[in-house]
Amino acid sequence: MVNFERTEAQIAAMVAKKVIPGASYALIDGEQVIERQVGVAQLQPTTKPIWPHAVYDLASVTKVVGTTTVALQLLAAGKLDLDRPVHDYLPTLPSTTVTIRNLMTHTSGLSGYIPNRNALGATALLAAIQQLPLSERNRNHRVVYTDLGLILMGLVIEQVYHQPVQQVITERVIKPLNLPDATFDPDPQQAIPTTYTEATGLLQGIVHDPKARVLGARCGSAGLFASVADLVRFSRLMLGQMTIPEVLEPATIASLYQDWTPNHHLRRSFGWNLWHRAAGQQPVIFHTGYTGTLLMLDRQRQQALVFLSNRVHPVANNQQFLPARRRLIAAWLADTVTKLPL
Repeated sequence: MVNFERTEAQIAAMVAKKVIPGASYALIDGEQVIERQVGVAQLQPTTKPIWPHAVYDLASVTKVVGTTTVALQLLAAGKLDLDRPVHDYLPTLPSTTVTIRNLMTHTSGLSGYIPNRNALGATALLAAIQQLPLSERNRNHRVVYTDLGLILMGLVIEQVYHQPVQQVITERVIKPLNLPDATFDPDPQQAIPTTYTEATGLLQGIVHDPKARVLGARCGSAGLFASVADLVRFSRLMLGQMTIPEVLEPATIASLYQDWTPNHHLRRSFGWNLWHRAAGQQPVIFHTGYTGTLLMLDRQRQQALVFLSNRVHPVANNQQFLPARRRLIAAWLADTVTKLPL
């Protein structure tokens, strides 16, 4: 097995320097898996240790584990056309030019802020999102990462299945994959907490993302809670180490390791981000989550990093985390750079 010395040292340093309270993580190298827990689950109002099968708020990692996977199922079944206008599936969206590809590669040109967002109910918030401005100058030509695309994709999925997107993810991803702990409705006592204030108390088992909290089961951008064991099993599927065609066919998974943007040079896959290694090598697909989560997959080397933390605990204003996460990604890439199949 590869020596993940740099990766594990960086995670330990993040805890020691109080960048994060603690973390649960897994390192996959072929059939071998290292799973560890470091640090603590929470610091406020009291310190508590991390426990096995603890579920973390995945934040935007929900996008790739859940919504993207269902969208890929629809593409493979011919129920979704990649370059068809979203308006054809979602007539309430004013734009007739934004495509499914645009939504899933963050090249839609949709952007903007809803000033009274947190005061709106789910129906009003979804209506406001669909009325946000569109930049035709940016569409197809610029990646602007936003939750909007995956929220709208969730509504498209809802239109196809006549069920809220989170219910569809549960039925079509979580259950057939036999993920032991993954859920949109966790037992608070099994969930690693996020923020804490004396006024509001400990946020535990309730999604941290404000939009996801309002939208509930209709949110395709966040809301999933999962354990390391869940993401190890999902990673094995995505690495091709097991085959579950009712979730994703191997050819569909293989297609993710390339650029899906309209001009094919903006370094985004379908739902996933791409990290390009040396010329001639397959890229790594990965995604991050605001709460402190990270999933990286290298199909060519059969390696993965599952990293779950609650970097927003006790408060979300954590200036140290993003530089530390960049160092973690660099460490894992360095640890895995030498191994290639013969």
